[in-house]
Amino acid sequence: LVISDSHEGIKASVAKVFSATWQRCRVHFMRNALAHAGKSGRRVVSAFIATAFAQETPEAAKAQWRSVADQLRPTVPKLAALMDNAEEDVLAYMTFPAQHRTKLHSNNPIERLNGEIKRRTDVVGIFPNEEAITRLVGAILLEQNDEWAVQRCRYMTLESVSGLSDNPIITLPAMAA
Repeated sequence: LVISDSHEGIKASVAKVFSATWQRCRVHFMRNALAHAGKSGRRVVSAFIATAFAQETPEAAKAQWRSVADQLRPTVPKLAALMDNAEEDVLAYMTFPAQHRTKLHSNNPIERLNGEIKRRTDVVGIFPNEEAITRLVGAILLEQNDEWAVQRCRYMTLESVSGLSDNPIITLPAMAA
C-alpha cells in the first residue's frame, strides 16, 4: 500500500513500478472536501464523512460513503461529485486488516519525518559535500526507525503484517542507471 496526495503521476507509478494498492491520504482528501462545504457546513460535512470511516467492513464503508454523497448532493453537488470520484481511492485502506487501518489512511507520519529532516538540515545551512547531507539524513532516518521499533505500542508488528503476503521477501526491480 502506498499512501500519498492525489497526483496522477504517483498513482501511475505505484501501479506500474510497485504493483501495489494506492491510498489517497484521508487527511488531504478531507481538506479538499471541506473547502467545498463552506465555513458553516464544515463540522456537519466532516461528521457525515467520518461515519463512512467508522464502518467495520469495506462493504459497509462504501455503502455509507455513497449514502453520505447522496445526502449532500442536493446542497453541495461539487462535494458529492468529489466523493463519487474519490471513493475507491480514499477507502482503499479498508481492504487491509482492521488492526492496521488506523495507521494506513494518512501520509502524516512521512510528512512529519520530512519536516524533521528539513528542520535539521536548515540548521546546518550549507553542506560541504553530498556525503555530509547523506550522513545527516541517514542518521535522522535511523533515529526514526529506532524510535518506531521500540515504541510501547509498535506502529505495526512483524507478526501482524506477515499474513499480508505469501512471499515474505519482497524485492524491487533494478533501475537502470
